[in-house]
Amino acid sequence: MKHLLKLERMPKEVMLHILASVKGIKANRGANEPKPLNSQTWAMIFTKSSTRTRVSFEVGIRELGGSVMFLNANDMQLGRGEPIKDTARVLGRMVHGAVIRTYAQSDVEEFANLSKIPTINALTDDEHPCQILTDIFTFEEARGPIQGKVVTYVGDGACNVPLSWVHAAAALDFELRIAAPKEFQPNSEILAKAKGNISCTEDIKSAVDGTDMVYTDVWVSMGMESEEEERLNKLGSYQINSELMRLAKPDALVMHCLPAYRGKEIDEDTFEANAETIFTQAENRLHTQKAILTWLTS
Repeated sequence: MKHLLKLERMPKEVMLHILASVKGIKANRGANEPKPLNSQTWAMIFTKSSTRTRVSFEVGIRELGGSVMFLNANDMQLGRGEPIKDTARVLGRMVHGAVIRTYAQSDVEEFANLSKIPTINALTDDEHPCQILTDIFTFEEARGPIQGKVVTYVGDGACNVPLSWVHAAAALDFELRIAAPKEFQPNSEILAKAKGNISCTEDIKSAVDGTDMVYTDVWVSMGMESEEEERLNKLGSYQINSELMRLAKPDALVMHCLPAYRGKEIDEDTFEANAETIFTQAENRLHTQKAILTWLTS
């Protein structure tokens, strides 16, 4: 049984297989494309709100021939305290696969183990694997192979997006630099386990110098609203702006997984100057997730 639960320990050849198939899936959209999910029904269980993840998975499942049901956890017995293991054992007898967006990584893993149906992590507090596979495809679509390139992540370097970048860098052999205050850097255990060409620094300028891509995400993730004022104060100097981008390579890409809060993690002018890349990145969620779904059911 195949699942996509995290990039940590995901074999390099699987990542490469998924990435290689996205180009064809994108090019052939709507042109008699295969329907590997024909006659299947997939459940989407979301505890966290979503725009891009929800829309891209719903459209993708339908375009691959499947039916999809969206289940807000608050509308299910999960919202009243039913354990995830019971939900898993019920849905596993009724649907053909599940896409889960929630807080605890352990919930996704327990669901996959007990449901015995293909399960996709559509975001947890630990990782955001579908997003990073999309980002790598987007980079390679614009600039060629990511191997040997330099990616710089700026901002909260200890949240799910940069942690998935850590595992991708180790697997795919590119350099990852994380620019963040000390308390917002990945812990040493995660970095030691990954064993990639990964460095962390509080010096944002040195991290961006000569890089091929600069990436950021919101400073206040879902579930951290009570920390907003403190986070904004501590991360205020880690903004992507035109002055910072002058240190990167002239053709460096700017990426953001959205939603973006202009004037905080990125300024308005830099966002708009790189909007074509950022919204292509958002579109590519659809094509990459169709590649993931196809791989899971092959």
